[in-house]
Amino acid sequence: MHSQDFSRDVIIIGAGAAGLMCAATAGYRGRSVLLLEHSNKIGRKILMSGGGRCNFTNLHNSPANYLSANAHFCKSALSRYPAARFIELVERHGIDYHEKTLGQLFCDVSSKEILQLLLTECDWAGVDVRTESSIYRIDKNSDGYRVKTSAGIWQCRSLVIATGGLSIPNGGATPFAYETARQFGLNVLPLQAALVPFTLQPRELDIFKPLSGVSHRIRARIGDAAFVENLLFTHRGLSGPAILQISSYWDPGGEVEIDLFPELDLLQWLGEQREARPRADIRTLLSQQMHKRVVQTFCDLWGFEGPINRFDGPQLAAVAEAFHRWVIKPAGTEGYRTAEVTRGGIDTDEVSSKTFEAKKAPGLYFIGECLDVTGHLGGHNFQFAWACGDAAGQYV
Repeated sequence: MHSQDFSRDVIIIGAGAAGLMCAATAGYRGRSVLLLEHSNKIGRKILMSGGGRCNFTNLHNSPANYLSANAHFCKSALSRYPAARFIELVERHGIDYHEKTLGQLFCDVSSKEILQLLLTECDWAGVDVRTESSIYRIDKNSDGYRVKTSAGIWQCRSLVIATGGLSIPNGGATPFAYETARQFGLNVLPLQAALVPFTLQPRELDIFKPLSGVSHRIRARIGDAAFVENLLFTHRGLSGPAILQISSYWDPGGEVEIDLFPELDLLQWLGEQREARPRADIRTLLSQQMHKRVVQTFCDLWGFEGPINRFDGPQLAAVAEAFHRWVIKPAGTEGYRTAEVTRGGIDTDEVSSKTFEAKKAPGLYFIGECLDVTGHLGGHNFQFAWACGDAAGQYV
C-alpha cells in the first residue's frame, strides 16, 4: 500500500449526530471523507434518545433555547440550518414522526431510523466510516494534520473533532475533544453535568423518598430562568423535565425555587374553599389539586393541618406562600452518568461561528456538544448538532 492511500481531504473523529451530519455534507461536496469512531457502535446517543424514539428536533427551536458564555454564537448556524431543514430530510427518507408537547418531534417507530438516515446519507456521499478506531496522536504539519490511529497513519487537509462531551460515559463519552482543544492552545471553560437529576441532602431525602415515582407539574426557577413542566420524585432526589431543564442553570451550593402550583393563585382558591366548605380539612382540599401523598408530605413538613376555617387571612397566606415558594438546596446532581449533555466546554470565542474552524489552528474544526453551547431539553441539542455539522461540512 502506498502512503498516498492514507490521505484524505477530511478526517472526522466521532460518529455521533454532528460528525455524521458533517461527513455527509462534506462528502456531497466531493471531498474524500474518513469518519473514525472509537467505539464499536455508531450513534449511541441517537439510539438512546427519547426512550428509543429519538427527539430529533424541536419546531420552536431558536437561539433562546441555548446556554453559552456567548449567547450570539449559535445564531449563525441555526439560521442557516433551521429545524425545517432537518424535518425535510426526515420526510425525504420516509420516516414517520409525531409532535409531543412543546414542539418536540419523535420518530413513530424507532430512533434507529434517524441513525439509518444519517448512515444512508454518508453512504450516498461516499464517506468511509470506520468503527473501533483509536486515535493515538494528532500533529499539525505543512499539509494540514497527521493523525496516528489504530487503523494506520492518515494525512488530511481538514480535521474535524466531533467526539462530544462527558455525559453518558457508558455511551462512549471521553474528554478527547477538550484535550485536543488544549493541545492546540484553545481555552476550555469549566465543565459540568447538565440536563441532569438533582440529589437531595440526607434529611430531605428521608422526607421525600416515600414519594418516589410520583410526578407533579411545577415551575422551577433559578434567577431569570424558569420552566413549567413536571417534577418527578425519585429514590435519589428530584427529576422530571422541569428539574432537568433548570439543572443547566444550577451551580453547586445554589438554591432552586419551586412553585408547586404554577397555574393557580392558591391564596385566592383557598379563600374560596374556606367560604364554600369551612369545615373541610385543608389537606382534603389541597388533594383536589395535587396527589394526596404529596399533600400529606408537604403538610407534615410545614405543619399545616385541621379544618380550613381555623386558618385566618395571614395563615392562609403563609400556606399559599409555602406551596408557591418551596426553596431547595440540592446536595448535587447525579453527574455525567445520567446527564444528557455537558455544560461548558470549548470557548466559542476560539471558533468561527460561520465555519466552526479554530481561529488559532487553521484546518482544525470543533462541532457538537464539546463546544460551550448547551441546548434545552426537547430536541434542541440535536438541532445544534445538525446545524453545526452542516455548517462545518460546507467549509472543510
